[in-house]
Amino acid sequence: MKMDALHVQEQDGLSRRGFISATVAAVGAAAAVTGLASPHAGAAQQSVGRAVSPADIASLPRVKQQLVAPPFAPKHDQVAKGGPKVVELRMVVEEKLIDVDGSGARIWACTFNGSVPGPLIVCHQDDYVELTLVNPETNQLPHNIDFHASTGAMGGGELTAVAPGEEVVLRFRATKPGTFVYHCAPGGQMIPFHVVSGMNGAIMVLPRDGLKDHQGNPVRYDRIYYVGEQDFYLPKDANGKYKQYDSLAQGMGDMLEVMRALTPTHVVFNGAVGALTGDNALKARVGESVLVIHSQANRDSRPHLIGGHGDLVWTGGSFNDTPSTNLETWFVPGGAAMAALYTFHQPGLYAYVNHNLIEAILLGAAAHFQVEGEWNDDLMAQVVAPRPIMA
Repeated sequence: MKMDALHVQEQDGLSRRGFISATVAAVGAAAAVTGLASPHAGAAQQSVGRAVSPADIASLPRVKQQLVAPPFAPKHDQVAKGGPKVVELRMVVEEKLIDVDGSGARIWACTFNGSVPGPLIVCHQDDYVELTLVNPETNQLPHNIDFHASTGAMGGGELTAVAPGEEVVLRFRATKPGTFVYHCAPGGQMIPFHVVSGMNGAIMVLPRDGLKDHQGNPVRYDRIYYVGEQDFYLPKDANGKYKQYDSLAQGMGDMLEVMRALTPTHVVFNGAVGALTGDNALKARVGESVLVIHSQANRDSRPHLIGGHGDLVWTGGSFNDTPSTNLETWFVPGGAAMAALYTFHQPGLYAYVNHNLIEAILLGAAAHFQVEGEWNDDLMAQVVAPRPIMA
């Protein structure tokens, strides 16, 4: 079965290693692989900070980050304590069958750590992220990871290519503060296939002195949630029912055909319709400031909090840039993650949606915030209850 999967992967497109290797070669990635720097690279090095020797990196303190499933974030400091650290992570690739909407729509998902999206990673600027990526031998496909937060050809993709039964360790320095996507990028048509099969996530690189508002004042959040928006392309049979497959490889060809139409069957938050509603609604209290990290690895999105606003929005995800203020709707370009902060002033149920409302209501891109606290009539009140129309 693994050979069949590899055959489908390489037909009608470049091979996994061919696409990435050719690109890496074109930009001279041999120096990156060997750790050698060009004698003419001084200016480039200065733009990202002083180069550090392997011995110096080895002397840095090391911390193990325990990743958690979205929408939650790992334990972290909002302001860095001490100097740069090596942040150790371990992610296991899991190919698994998941239910998308409860009506028979299922997909063999490719996942980091078993969740769609993969877990949120958090570090500070100039920390070193050291990831062990594991591809168990029970999987069918090769995998890798491309970090948009990293500096280096293909985002680490060629350096992390692992076949089933292999693991690899990658280290990169987080030089730019902000929110960034990571995703699997094994080459050719398998890049979009893996991404729309759920194999993407986000990393937040905090400034060492924490977040700042539009006036340069320190900002803290009481809660943080990670919303990963995912488009799925599920094949249907002649009767309009979703097809069922016994393996990831079996449905690959049909799914690639659906993908070519660029029309998703589902657009969801955190892997499934309703994943962040009902009992799974995001929680907050009046007066709390909530930071939402929102990623979309493939398509544009436009998040909107019905009944609230983006008090501070780092559109594009860069924490070096001044955040926008008081936005009603903000933009997430495909292949990006962004951050928005809102302080809740009223209790109740809030809908957080992609404001392409067709995608929110008909395709599933919606979540709920359940907020506790006391109602403030000064902000909103029903002056007259519904009654017969008066002449």
